[in-house]
Amino acid sequence: GDTERIDCPRGSCLVTRSRRVARHRRTKALIFYGTDFRAYEAPLPRLPHQTWALFHEESPMNNYVLSHSPGIRLFNYTATFRRESDYPLTLQWLPGTGYLRAPAVPLAEKDAWRRKGYGPVLYMQSHCDVPSDRDRYVRELMKYIQVDSYGKCLHNRELPSERLRDTSTATTEDSEFMTFIARYKFHLALENAICDDYMTEKLWRPMHLGAVPVYRGSPAVRDWMPNNLSIILIDDFDSPRELAKYLDFLDKNGEEYLKYLEYKNVDGIKNQFLLESLEKREWGVNDMTLPNYLNGFECFICDKENMRVKEEKEHKKSPGKVPAPRPHIAQFKHMGCPMPTPGFGSVEDLSEGDSWKEMWLQDYWQSLDQGEALTAMIHRNESHQGRFWDYMHEIFLKRTRQH
Repeated sequence: GDTERIDCPRGSCLVTRSRRVARHRRTKALIFYGTDFRAYEAPLPRLPHQTWALFHEESPMNNYVLSHSPGIRLFNYTATFRRESDYPLTLQWLPGTGYLRAPAVPLAEKDAWRRKGYGPVLYMQSHCDVPSDRDRYVRELMKYIQVDSYGKCLHNRELPSERLRDTSTATTEDSEFMTFIARYKFHLALENAICDDYMTEKLWRPMHLGAVPVYRGSPAVRDWMPNNLSIILIDDFDSPRELAKYLDFLDKNGEEYLKYLEYKNVDGIKNQFLLESLEKREWGVNDMTLPNYLNGFECFICDKENMRVKEEKEHKKSPGKVPAPRPHIAQFKHMGCPMPTPGFGSVEDLSEGDSWKEMWLQDYWQSLDQGEALTAMIHRNESHQGRFWDYMHEIFLKRTRQH
């Protein structure tokens, strides 16, 4: 049904999907799903007895409001991909060390694939207009090395069967599809947006298959890698031409290439931080013996709220001796992500009508205004959502005067 009781380490709670009880005095917390959270739809006035919790494991591009301080500080507790959040979901795409240790296609088979005319590098993307502007970089890289692109973005090669061309085949890790793409030596693994600790299947899947990821995404990605030589970082190279030279060198030197797959050997995973993080996390990925991360976060909030209720009761009994519980407020580092930048070149190099520039830079900065507008409304105890755009207009006028 819509409501169920959950039993957690510190107590029990009722969890419900029914919004009818959102304003009830016994409703202690509201959990918002980040992609669906819209500042102009937030429940107002904000009730002083309620905690707001944010669950957002998806890309920062889905809601840039949360990448700015005024947006993220609307929440008390967070579960995001950032390791600094209250309930981190950083390794949400990595089932465990066994996933990384799966055997790679033998190098001889990869070289035979190359002799059949396939490129050394695979690109598989069908979501083209994204904040990381990855296609702009790949388009430049294609000038210097063969890249086989099967998705809708920069499409230059057909998958061998209609079945493999079905998008759902790729997302479900179909065995025939995985066997096909595992023959490539390198996979271009470019996230759709750049933020610390935002790492998806684009990174972990090639490592599972034994293809070397050529990666751009989390600037802190090295912290999570199985050893010091398991991925190639695009940003380590001055230009796409320099990167292409290095990939060509590895393509022609099997011994050097295989060094990038040593993490698959027994005891090949050297990174203690990665091993400890996998061991310590309270939830599992495709693991029936552990809760999934959403159920885990519900219990995390349930326990925090039961503790808060207890502290409030103790304060009411002895206000002189026991202080009132202080609200926990999320910080910028729980989600904060940088402004999007072009995939290749600088903003100054882009033409005035460039669609990426018009779409994503504008979205990023408008999201800051939205966070500020909702914060102002909450501070003034506003109850009418319709006033949101009046606040947005005020902020726009204020900024215009400042400039």
